Amino acid sequence: MKKIILITMLLLLVATLHINAQAPAVQWQKSFGEKNLDYDIQRTTDGGYIVAKRSGPINGGYTWIIKFNSFGTIVWKKKLGRKNILYEILYGAKSVQQTSDGGYVVAGYTWSSYHGDNCWIIKFNYLGTIVWKKSLGGSDFDIATSIQQTTDGGYIVAGGSDSNDGDVTGNHGGSDYWIVKLNSSGTIEWQKSLGGSDDDLAYSIQQTTDGGYIVAGCAHSNDGDITGHHGSTRCTDYWIVKLSSSGTIEWQKSLGGNCDDIAEAIQQTSDGGYVVAGRLSSNDGDGTEHHGSNGTSDYWIVKLNSSGTIEWQKSLGGSGNDGPCLVWQTSDSGYIITGYSWSTDGDVIEHQGPASSGNYWIVKLGYPTRF
Repeated sequence: MKKIILITMLLLLVATLHINAQAPAVQWQKSFGEKNLDYDIQRTTDGGYIVAKRSGPINGGYTWIIKFNSFGTIVWKKKLGRKNILYEILYGAKSVQQTSDGGYVVAGYTWSSYHGDNCWIIKFNYLGTIVWKKSLGGSDFDIATSIQQTTDGGYIVAGGSDSNDGDVTGNHGGSDYWIVKLNSSGTIEWQKSLGGSDDDLAYSIQQTTDGGYIVAGCAHSNDGDITGHHGSTRCTDYWIVKLSSSGTIEWQKSLGGNCDDIAEAIQQTSDGGYVVAGRLSSNDGDGTEHHGSNGTSDYWIVKLNSSGTIEWQKSLGGSGNDGPCLVWQTSDSGYIITGYSWSTDGDVIEHQGPASSGNYWIVKLGYPTRF
């Protein structure tokens, strides 16, 4: 998912502010004139930002890790990756987080003509020096899409794997959710392949207050670990999985309808439940009030209780394709959702330019008074 640094930084600020009638002034902005394919960003404890982004063509390129101060000045930047006419190594950044020691951890993927695709995890200190790096996976396609530091100082990683060798065991066929628990030095403590015989991919993971984990992504499968899939397995459902602290499935839920529905982000809420944001293309099953024709995507926000039962769900968008990237619960128990929109109607107003040009779209939801 493409994420423009300027817009995303502003979104992070918006999520922490009350919405006022008067628009805030721009404090600073940065623009990068490259083709940017993967992005993640987090505000840091010093008031600045850490950015991970991949740039360059699809068959070669680099990942940049960039530290900004609170004024938008680059403090340091690191360029990862190399390419050569005889071999290529491609780094793709998917997730970045500041760690408790003031450093940073980045997760993504590598590709090389010698070793194929692997997840990679890199730990930096606060100056941007590499402390350690790990390549994880097997002989097939492996990718890390989300990483979070855990309360014990280690890390939980989510993504997908087609492998059933190397670091990976228990693959069900096709691509599985691959969940990996690392210690503070990046050594694997345990790993789990979750899914069924079709392709399934995790996009977001978070440690929960009970020490377990909540995972969100999409699944084609309706066998193995997965039950309740809606419609044909040619299409995807949201697949939400609650894991214990050791990676055992406590419950799982398939949410969606007869078209492709993809969960992009999940967060535990203050009441012990979960809020999920993703793309809804269905207008049946769990999804209602879809905008546009069957197959175009809406923002789909689903509130689950602590057992994974739907408390409420909301479709937001217009007749074009709209899709969220991130969701936060706000201090007033509402929600901020950020993403993109190609719609010029429905819930989307003040779209800039023609419908053929996408806009970034920010939505604030209040706390529902009843379900």
